[in-house]
Amino acid sequence: MMTTNGGEAGAQSQAQPQLNVLVQYIKDLSFENPNAPQSLGVVPQQQPQIGIQINVNAKNLSATDVEVSLNLEGKAETGGKLVFGFELEYAGIFRVQNVPAESMNAVVLIECPRLLFPFAREIIATTVRNGGFPPLMLDPVDFVALYRQRMAQMQPTGATVA
Repeated sequence: MMTTNGGEAGAQSQAQPQLNVLVQYIKDLSFENPNAPQSLGVVPQQQPQIGIQINVNAKNLSATDVEVSLNLEGKAETGGKLVFGFELEYAGIFRVQNVPAESMNAVVLIECPRLLFPFAREIIATTVRNGGFPPLMLDPVDFVALYRQRMAQMQPTGATVA
């Protein structure tokens, strides 16, 4: 867990790891309701199938600052027809200090999106509601599992671990 140390104790031997959110913002937001007003008139007899994709990207801005983007894309379909769709790129700039190099990827790709997700979730819920549907409440995301999956995909195939 990352801590922010405001006291003198951290300056004694080694500075404590720090993770600070400098700013958060919507980079891109799209919502479509292609079958309105028909899709809004009568409550469908079957629940729409909802599919969500989540990706995390990071870009170094300086030696200590990194921009992390949380990309969420989703759609709801009933009977093969699109009910609604959305795309959200929600980002933040984070200052990461005193984190060992071997831990930096994990901090940036796990902890940063974990901090962004509740805000992105609220934006999607509000956007879907404003589109005329009940708010879409996304389930919590296991960013550790996403990170592990991403690292596994980056491993060269056929490599053996000694």
